[in-house]
Amino acid sequence: MSALTFTLKEQQPAQRVDMSPLVCQKLQGLDVDAISAIILQTGKSRLRVDDLFYITGKNTQEIIVAGSINKLDFIGKELDGGSISVQGDAGAYLGMQMKSGSITVSGDTGIYAACEMKNGLIQIDGDAGDFLGGALPGNKQGMKGGTVLVKGNVGQRAGDHMRRGQILIEGSAGDYCGSRMLAGTIAVMGSTGRYLGYAMRRGTLLLWNQPQLSATFNDCGSHTLAFLPILFASFKSFDSRFADSGAAFNRVQRYGGDMAETGRGEVLVRI
Repeated sequence: MSALTFTLKEQQPAQRVDMSPLVCQKLQGLDVDAISAIILQTGKSRLRVDDLFYITGKNTQEIIVAGSINKLDFIGKELDGGSISVQGDAGAYLGMQMKSGSITVSGDTGIYAACEMKNGLIQIDGDAGDFLGGALPGNKQGMKGGTVLVKGNVGQRAGDHMRRGQILIEGSAGDYCGSRMLAGTIAVMGSTGRYLGYAMRRGTLLLWNQPQLSATFNDCGSHTLAFLPILFASFKSFDSRFADSGAAFNRVQRYGGDMAETGRGEVLVRI
């Protein structure tokens, strides 16, 4: 059975589109006619799915969004099994509160990708916006599990209020990376911006390059840590530079902080 494919029509939407109804568990058991009649919110208007997309295929557990643009928000919201492949860019809130399954994006994503994600895998081949894996405004817990892999760069406050899971960034991260972290792991191969780990309580920031750290982080010396080979072995299954990067971390420089909070977080920098 071929994948259920939504191909954006030539007449692109003028306003942002809420794509949250088009997830695997909500479409399960529906035929093409029923899917075509689903209503999507776009700005102040409400449009049928077939007003915006050509629809082909039948497998609702394997969804493809072809010709996607950055006005398509909430792709994969609360996804609970199955897979979604985005061919192009995605808008804001990609994979918001995702429970299981996988999402892949061939282009860039907007703000709040993987926000409050619970489980599953999100792979972004381009760049990600601010608050990757963060918490919604007013909430205190961000990403709670799963894995996010970004092959490009990410914006500010990646992992803000992060609770569990791992964020793997092949590019660089903006300011306040790992801010207010409660637990989890963020790995960054590129550079990091200012205020790294601001107010983090626990968790691990794994870095390839020396960061600018605030005075509230203490230098704990160089270490050979037994858990790092196990961590890098878990990256072997990913289509990523992380799969072959374990040899670079024989020893690390460890910094503890943020001492303005509990001071139980750590920043590990490759030596």
